[in-house]
Amino acid sequence: MNRIDNLFSKKTRNILSIYFTAGYPELDTTVSIIAELEKNGADLVEIGFPFSDPLADGPVIQRSSEIALSNGMNLKMLFHQLKDIRKNVNIPLILMGYFNPVIQFGVEDFCRQASEVGIDGIILPDLPIEIYRENYKQMFEDYKLCFIPLITPQTEIERIKKIDECASGFLYIVSSSSTTGTKTISGEKIQIFIERLNDLSLRNPMLIGFGIKDKASFQHVCKYANGGIIGTAFINALEREGMMSENIKNFIKEIKPVIG
Repeated sequence: MNRIDNLFSKKTRNILSIYFTAGYPELDTTVSIIAELEKNGADLVEIGFPFSDPLADGPVIQRSSEIALSNGMNLKMLFHQLKDIRKNVNIPLILMGYFNPVIQFGVEDFCRQASEVGIDGIILPDLPIEIYRENYKQMFEDYKLCFIPLITPQTEIERIKKIDECASGFLYIVSSSSTTGTKTISGEKIQIFIERLNDLSLRNPMLIGFGIKDKASFQHVCKYANGGIIGTAFINALEREGMMSENIKNFIKEIKPVIG
């Protein structure tokens, strides 16, 4: 069983997923950040591979991508860094980024190397579901990689059904139509949105992202979905003074005081 499926089979609520940009704040901090996140109670980690034109990202993640690129991070470097990650890390790992670098790298080479290093799923927000289904779905399945699409409050019901049919692992529910790091939509609107999704009897579990920054906002979205995704606030935490390991520990403790 895929690690993502295994996670959701054992835990249906309060799942904490953390996003960070590979190669930030330093080129060689990627693996240590992942290890510290697992050690301190993150359930799942989304590893962002940087891109020069990240249109859906807010200023914090954009800046982290710029710094990571200037540090020398790219997909070849990332796969090299992750080659031994499964010797010490057991939680699900997801690669998240834009499709252009994947095309340049070679889609099958990307899938093969992702599978070889122990990646469980892929998030490519700008890859249309129709193109994925026609050209890449079988490839992803052959390499045992979950394809995790985004659904927004503006996504039409029939399209949501099509997305759910092609998805695996979970659905990334975007709390608003704006960029990352913005405020989540109001509690009432999230509830209405998720209730609309639940009425569709979708196959996949759901995690909510965009605008989740602290314990209160994490607990809030966990009322409506299987868990939440935090990115911008965590990247900000990596910039705090002091040891990175302590900053990560304190951040997770602020969000999720009880590990497990």
